Amino acid sequence: MATYLGGVTLFDGRSVRRKAGVLVDGGAVGWVGPHARAPRAARSAAPVDGMGRLLTPGLIDCHVHLCFDGGANFVEEARVTEPYAAIKCVGNGQRQLAAGVTTVRDLGGFGAVVCEVARAIEEGRIRAPRVIASGQAITITGGHGWNSFARQADGADGMRLAVREQLRRGARSIKIVATGGVLTPGVSFDFTAFTPEEVEAAVDEAHKWGVPIAAHAIGAGGIENCVRAGIDSIEHGAQIGAETARRMRAQGTFHVPTISALDGIVGNPETVPDYAVEKGKAVLGFARDAFRRAIRAGVRHACGTDAGTPYNPHGAAPREMIRMIEWGLAPLKALQAATSNAAELLRVPSVGTIEEGKAADLVLWPGDPLDDPSLLLSPVAVLKGGEVVAGAL
Repeated sequence: MATYLGGVTLFDGRSVRRKAGVLVDGGAVGWVGPHARAPRAARSAAPVDGMGRLLTPGLIDCHVHLCFDGGANFVEEARVTEPYAAIKCVGNGQRQLAAGVTTVRDLGGFGAVVCEVARAIEEGRIRAPRVIASGQAITITGGHGWNSFARQADGADGMRLAVREQLRRGARSIKIVATGGVLTPGVSFDFTAFTPEEVEAAVDEAHKWGVPIAAHAIGAGGIENCVRAGIDSIEHGAQIGAETARRMRAQGTFHVPTISALDGIVGNPETVPDYAVEKGKAVLGFARDAFRRAIRAGVRHACGTDAGTPYNPHGAAPREMIRMIEWGLAPLKALQAATSNAAELLRVPSVGTIEEGKAADLVLWPGDPLDDPSLLLSPVAVLKGGEVVAGAL
């Protein structure tokens, strides 16, 4: 049966409309417009009073690790079998739905686990967000992530082979690890990993196959190599410089800041390994300034939490949006970061906005989170493909 949400404040993924109505029919959005002009079909639909509430597209988290739960020691948590990791993926996906997240991009797991989980979700075997899987991330020999979520590759030909391997396994996105990181011992966070030629090969190969490519990039050198090569998104980006930010704006490169990951690591020094806390504090010293530099340059942001890293549980996209607002992003732009911007980055045109014919991935919020962002922590109801998957209408 169709459902009609009437009288809502509507954020359609781009802008806000008051006293709007949305008809959901057959898993898709059947009509959007002023509530006072609702079509005849709305009269026979199940009514939902949306007065005083905000309706948005389902949220999108562009950076998660579904094989990980957010334990204190990321490397230790990687020591599980692939079947067990698949079970963890399902539970973590359900936590995402409960928070209003209906689409995620996984940026590194074990073998083809997440690709297979994504296929099972698409076939309707599992209730979870749609997953844009990247398979394994790609790192240099001994680079960040080699002992947890990444496959090692070296040389331009090696990069092409690694990209093709992930795509053969079912990946719909690619991730390279262009610098050192916080959670791998023995590798400095600002270490420049791949050569420009290696990055260019990976970007060219991913784009040849029509998929987006993301770069874990914290240090300035690695960020610059990736932006110059035409990468689609810089993940973390703690040392984005002014000139690089301007180039990102001109090219349309997205910034996915993953503030939640740093908060989880730095905020739990008693249990997170010392090397990770030390590096996390150093990165945090750069990250806020880089984020604001990107805002001033007009760089578009996409929401990504890095969920699965220490004390960074799945379902944290609303909190990441609040953190971006606290760091200086306008509330409307934070909502865009988790909806239309994210859908554009991931190349998933069926979601991210509320328009006729698009998937009815919707979240109903109490009050107006644009005025009070803390309301993002309490969704009233979450719909994926028109089905209520969390809360109640």
